[in-house]
Amino acid sequence: MLTPFYDPEKSYEENFEQGPFGAFADGEVSRGILDIEGSQFDFLGFKVNSTFGIPAGPLINGKFVQAALDKGFDIVTYKTVRSSQYPCHPWPNVLSVKIEGDLTEDIAQGKLVADKNYSEPLSITNSFGVPSYDPEFWQKDLADAVQYARAGQVVIGSFQGTKKVGQSVEDYINDYRVVAGMMENTGVKIMEVNLSCPNEGTNNLLCYDTERSVKVARAIKEVIGDIPLIIKIAYFKDDDELKNLVKEIGSVVQGISAINTISAEIVDENGAQALPGEGRLRSGVCGHAIKWAGIDMVKKLKKLREEFGYKFTIIGVGGVTIADDFFEYRDAGADAVMSATGAMWNPYLAKEIKERLR
Repeated sequence: MLTPFYDPEKSYEENFEQGPFGAFADGEVSRGILDIEGSQFDFLGFKVNSTFGIPAGPLINGKFVQAALDKGFDIVTYKTVRSSQYPCHPWPNVLSVKIEGDLTEDIAQGKLVADKNYSEPLSITNSFGVPSYDPEFWQKDLADAVQYARAGQVVIGSFQGTKKVGQSVEDYINDYRVVAGMMENTGVKIMEVNLSCPNEGTNNLLCYDTERSVKVARAIKEVIGDIPLIIKIAYFKDDDELKNLVKEIGSVVQGISAINTISAEIVDENGAQALPGEGRLRSGVCGHAIKWAGIDMVKKLKKLREEFGYKFTIIGVGGVTIADDFFEYRDAGADAVMSATGAMWNPYLAKEIKERLR
């Protein structure tokens, strides 16, 4: 395995200041034949060299975004930001998770053992708490990253609202308006609102609260106008809940990205909580073990899009660790595909996929 561009042995702050690492730091530009011949795919109205990229999360600042663009990832997402500074969970934030096969819903109800021994097929847990630097920093940093993108590449800005003590529902929704306006000022061409991390809503995931999710999406669109809006959602085991969400929000947004992670209880080899701190007994698992869920969601979203006659773009995420996974997602109905864990450990994944797209 190659050196990951985000170093799990370092704190979030150390990665932010010193990263990226490995081949992402070598400054070399991967220029495949697709880049040379010109953009040939459409993504939300923009011509891109390929419909492959990196989702919100691992590209924690502009340096990481620019490195991803250099390595040929053509649709890259600047990590989720907020309207004000927000702290990161304590280190460690990333651990290897030992799973035989798929992380099914039944297995996720039990305990998963995690350690620092990363091996293929790669699955990890990540627990950051959606940290954010001050808008004064991230607005300029994101604006510079947007300008860095070459022809055939696009940078997505990801954001979310922040739940606060004593806050009214309207204040909470208005926070999305505020951060959307901040992001619009960066010149970013596509936005993604994160509805799939712990937030205010049913079961702590906003995407499971259809009524509030729609209100948030509509509020954002009032601010950003014609800028395409993607919603990032979690895995839905209840088909009726997903159908209701898509029915109500599918005409409001321009893209749906799925999935984020699957939550599970993470322990060390002795059965003790592996990630220190209150509220961190359970955390999100990503990588190879959740690919089944991402593929399943893409198939469901494609079926629902056809049923309701909508035109939103489907972005498949989850468990894309090798080139074959990209094509499996595409065959399932994904219009675009993204990789976080796989890309983190293999900076040449985009190049490998492009070589097969020729």
